[in-house]
Amino acid sequence: MSFRLGIDTGGTFTDAVLVDDDKQIVNAEKSLTTRFDLSVGIGDVIGKLPAAALEQVTMVSMSTTLTTNSVVEDLGAPVCVLLPGYSSEQIKQSGLLEILPAQLVVRLAGGFDAVGREHEALDEAAAQEAIERLKGQVSAFAISSMFGTRNSSHENRLKQLVTELTGMPVICGHELASSLGAPRRALTAALNARMVPPIKELIASVQKILARHEIDAPLMLVKGDGSLASLDNAIEKPIGTVLSGPAASVIGACQLSGLENAIVADMGGTTTDIAVVSNGQPQLSPDGANIGDWQPMVEAVRVNSIGLGGDSEVRFGGHKGLSIGPRRVVPTSLLGHLFPEIVPKLETQLGGMATARSNRFVMRLENNPALLGQLNAAELEAWEMLSDKPVELDSIVQENRTHARALAKLKRLGLAIYSGFTPSDAVHVLGINSHWNRDAAELSARIWMRQMRFLYGYGKWDSDDIEAACRQVYDLVIADIRRLLIEVGLNEFGLTQKSSKTDAVVETITRMVLGSHASAERKPLFQLDFGSDYPVVAVGAPASSYYRDVADSLFVDLHLPQHADVANAFGAVMGSVIQRAQVTITQPQHGQFRLFHGDQPRNYESLEAARAEAQAIVTELAQQKAVAAGAIDPSVTLAFDDVHVQDEVDGELFLESTVIATAVGAACDWHARGAA
Repeated sequence: MSFRLGIDTGGTFTDAVLVDDDKQIVNAEKSLTTRFDLSVGIGDVIGKLPAAALEQVTMVSMSTTLTTNSVVEDLGAPVCVLLPGYSSEQIKQSGLLEILPAQLVVRLAGGFDAVGREHEALDEAAAQEAIERLKGQVSAFAISSMFGTRNSSHENRLKQLVTELTGMPVICGHELASSLGAPRRALTAALNARMVPPIKELIASVQKILARHEIDAPLMLVKGDGSLASLDNAIEKPIGTVLSGPAASVIGACQLSGLENAIVADMGGTTTDIAVVSNGQPQLSPDGANIGDWQPMVEAVRVNSIGLGGDSEVRFGGHKGLSIGPRRVVPTSLLGHLFPEIVPKLETQLGGMATARSNRFVMRLENNPALLGQLNAAELEAWEMLSDKPVELDSIVQENRTHARALAKLKRLGLAIYSGFTPSDAVHVLGINSHWNRDAAELSARIWMRQMRFLYGYGKWDSDDIEAACRQVYDLVIADIRRLLIEVGLNEFGLTQKSSKTDAVVETITRMVLGSHASAERKPLFQLDFGSDYPVVAVGAPASSYYRDVADSLFVDLHLPQHADVANAFGAVMGSVIQRAQVTITQPQHGQFRLFHGDQPRNYESLEAARAEAQAIVTELAQQKAVAAGAIDPSVTLAFDDVHVQDEVDGELFLESTVIATAVGAACDWHARGAA
């Protein structure tokens, strides 16, 4: 008997499963994710699995929400983005200045036009000066040239310069996306570069643990489309692992439930992710993944992802009243479970005056050398204070304001994280969940109630009615999940843009769905059914706490399959390697056909000749990419996306064709690699 080991490293839990040759889970374990040193949590969970079975592991595959969470929470390593040919307006439109300091976004002379002709010569001197000046401030570089997908020579030259001058990780926009749309391609490249350090850390952590357990088997990562990729592929293009966790959960949920049509809802510590599966296949997002407020050019399972999870902070949202997320904090019940000594400190806080610092303890979150190297002496002292236990923020403010400001800086940089009151604490108070420290949860809830009342003037609960306050939080989570489910349904009708108008439509449709079954006395004029042919399959650790009430209120069937809490880890070993390649052919003038690939476009006198060359290029490229990603004997299929227009004189005219090759192969396992 041989086994495949699936691992999922989420924001809160790290899961591991052993799957046998019959695709059945024979062992499943969970441990807390240790973000500061991922190897601790990974080692803990693998150490819980039977040693005899680990000796028979022939393949290891893992999914992760770390890259998704870094986008949602606006975290990640500092990177420099080099942009030949971009205008100030295009940079503003890209959103780069919302995730990076302005000095790290560098405009350069250069770029091409739509037919691949050089618009302006590349300013190599300015590029070299910027690279030398900024290399000590960043962890990686990203490059995106105007029309770099039509001619990649400027991007390739800059990549060569970065490599020669720094040896640091660097990625080009044309290596990640072949579609036009310069601002989004630049953002995609920047987000990719920000993710290189955490992905490298994750892989190194897993490799260290596997070596400790003498597991000599190939290691793969799940991509956002549910396929698998090799380590080198994942390190070079970590943006591909955005929505890795949700994609793995979709695959795992389908396998666990046995359903061909379903709405898969994956709720973790940081996000809630919802995808639709039809005829056994998850829907893919043709325009790129939607993650929080961003849409990088990454092919992925169509997932609606919001910052709502068990660890989301419950906060005052102004005129909206209470809001949940998107910021993740450490649930106080979890903190009390890990460090019982904080409970007396919470009792002291409850007896004192309510402040914005109440309920706040500070812990280490990430270990980023590039960021740590930029800290001053006081900030490094504050960093060392967090080495072995959480620090109470209020006491530090009273004792040493310099250290307090330094701790706030660490938190802004993503190196540290605060604790706070969360939905996980609320369900502990309500007795729905009992995994962690209920005393800490109750104290946190009471402190939070006082904050809401005395700092914000919010809350009509009786001062001792802690359950009423927690029930309001619970009901708000249910309402937010319901709303997201309705949005997913409306997305099938093209209602995807966020606006006050769409918000009103969602609100109205939600009320109509809920009201369709509200009264037995008279039949309403409108009756709406939601998901009558699509049961909800709820997976993820917090799912069982909420989705029964969600399903009951929407009158949909619910599946909470066995092992639902480790669906991501199970799905991680159930995928195949899938790689795609595409090239574009246009007709810039009648009778001339231009194929865009690599540094220079190629011209042909007939569409047949251009298409034959395109098929040969994408077939070879897709096969090479699949083998590099770990596939065995990949097979290739071709698809064509042609654009024609009707002309009054010449009739139907060819404008453009995209030739797409898809290579699919089984993931390598030890037996297949035996000879190697």
